[in-house]
Amino acid sequence: MEREVILTEEGYAKLQDEIEYLTTTKRREVADRIKTAREFGDISENSEYDDAKNEQAHVESRIIQIEHQLRNARIVDISDVSTDVVGIGTKVTVRTSTDKKTKSFALVGSAEADPLNDRLSNESPIGKALMGRKKGDKVTVATPRGQVEYQVVKIEAED
Repeated sequence: MEREVILTEEGYAKLQDEIEYLTTTKRREVADRIKTAREFGDISENSEYDDAKNEQAHVESRIIQIEHQLRNARIVDISDVSTDVVGIGTKVTVRTSTDKKTKSFALVGSAEADPLNDRLSNESPIGKALMGRKKGDKVTVATPRGQVEYQVVKIEAED
């Protein structure tokens, strides 16, 4: 059975844009690089050819991955997201119990996760712990730096 890929409308659109770019522009660019590299002669010792073939494999692999994600996508309609509990499509603000600092995260499906931009997967340790929680709830999460306790301060629909 195929695994469901949970996406926001924005995430789905980004994947569609990426696959469009890869299947048209990028494929042509890589094919041109391969053609040019072949013209250099013996391909057995041709690093340009090897690099182009490696890039081609990477592009084709990414295309397959995106096609799978789009085929198995379940799109979360942000307008239907409840702000009563933390869930995919919500932006949650938490406060740490130790230093009382607040931090906001958007909860998204794993295909859209981008921790450096505060977009956490519902499958990440923090995401799992926060899913289904209400304002005021406390959760303890095991992190690389040890146990951290968070309190849910605010839940809102993601922008």
